[in-house]
Amino acid sequence: MLPYQRTLKSRARELRCNTTQAEQVLWAQLRCKQVAGLPFYRQKPIAGYIVDFYCAAARWVVELDGAQHSAADAQAYDLQRTQVLEALGLRVLRFGNAQVLQALASVMETIEAAVHQSIAEP
Repeated sequence: MLPYQRTLKSRARELRCNTTQAEQVLWAQLRCKQVAGLPFYRQKPIAGYIVDFYCAAARWVVELDGAQHSAADAQAYDLQRTQVLEALGLRVLRFGNAQVLQALASVMETIEAAVHQSIAEP
């Protein structure tokens, strides 16, 4: 079982109620087992962080980054966060909000390929 901080549970619920447009668009494609028949979770607390989307069966995290993530300190934080998640055996995909809104088909192809590759691995 992945590390979980109960203190993040209420914040995750709050984030689920206040999603960005890009999160809403991507969630519509991920929910209800639409990718390889596997469930995705949104705003999932893992290891002291709240990840945007998580597929436990494939061990993939999908993160959406807004414009604020281009700042140097935000990039350093994102790198640290990714390293912590990868140390737990998770893989992380990052997409910009604009990428989701402007090239959703491409984003979904990348996610689907990653998930299919993961479930095909022994």
